[in-house]
Amino acid sequence: MTTFGKITREMILELLKQVQEPVVNEDIVSLGLVREIGIEKDQIFLHLEATLEAPELQEELRDAIFRALQPLGTCQIKVHFSGKGQEAAQSTASSPIAGVRHVIAVASGKGGVGKSTVAVNLALALQGQGFRVGLMDGDIYGPNIPVMLGIPQGARPHATAEGKIVPLEAHGLKTVSIAYFVGADQPVIWRGPMLHKTVEQFLRGVDWGTLDYLVVDLPPGTGDVQLSLAQWVLLSGVVIVSTPQEVALADVRRAVNMFRQLEIPILGVVENMTGAVFGKGGGEKMAEVLQVPFLGDIPLEAQVRECGDSGIPVVRAHPQSPLHERFVRIAAGVRQALKEPSKEF
Repeated sequence: MTTFGKITREMILELLKQVQEPVVNEDIVSLGLVREIGIEKDQIFLHLEATLEAPELQEELRDAIFRALQPLGTCQIKVHFSGKGQEAAQSTASSPIAGVRHVIAVASGKGGVGKSTVAVNLALALQGQGFRVGLMDGDIYGPNIPVMLGIPQGARPHATAEGKIVPLEAHGLKTVSIAYFVGADQPVIWRGPMLHKTVEQFLRGVDWGTLDYLVVDLPPGTGDVQLSLAQWVLLSGVVIVSTPQEVALADVRRAVNMFRQLEIPILGVVENMTGAVFGKGGGEKMAEVLQVPFLGDIPLEAQVRECGDSGIPVVRAHPQSPLHERFVRIAAGVRQALKEPSKEF
């Protein structure tokens, strides 16, 4: 038998060509159903596009995959489906987090658009309206939330008697970030399976208590973490952040299409860095084209960056400022898209 250390993505794909989709009777590789392959130590992670509505047919396909990969030897194989036929039998997939009313993702099609700034200030704006709010830093490769909230380097959460992580608090927000568990200069070099484990731990292994909103700052793009979040928790919706220029808006379109494919509601688009440098109005136009709400725009002002660098976000540092009011209106737009949820459970 092949030893696990020699397994490659190409070997897995070759074996998966033996697996027939049970309805159209063509192999799942040729049909393009294999969306992601991850290899980590003694684990293989497979993410497949689901074309089958019936859980029993998905189980049949899963069993066929396990049989096809037997030549690889002893290893743990995890198969996840997503799409319209996502397996209802997965006990942890698309289910609520106990005590958390709404999980809201903040996403962007590309980096450098100020997504984390929007996530932090949105969370604080919701809190300022009297809601209980948590903030999860889902950007595993580039965690910025601790710096923006002024949490000192070296701060470490402790665990409950049941082994759950107790989130750190800043400005009244409960927060968790990979930055609390690795050194400030230590890179996180993980592939699919480890990213999935971390996302699951941050969602279900944290003692969030009772929250009206858990805001999740996603990494840019349309990769592993976004798919993991869609699989592990029932998302109330996603806020898309963009800058006004056309090159950024093309990425917005891809991000919106991905979340729609995963059947996650789009709560709206925020245009960040509006002004002379990047222009104005592109995000609003894109929201109209994509038929999603336009939540508002944030001007390109030094005050936003300075507050983020200082660890006191602009919503908290300048409660009487026009910037504060813009984030408050964005938060109100999110609540409206969620049909004005009650503060009581």
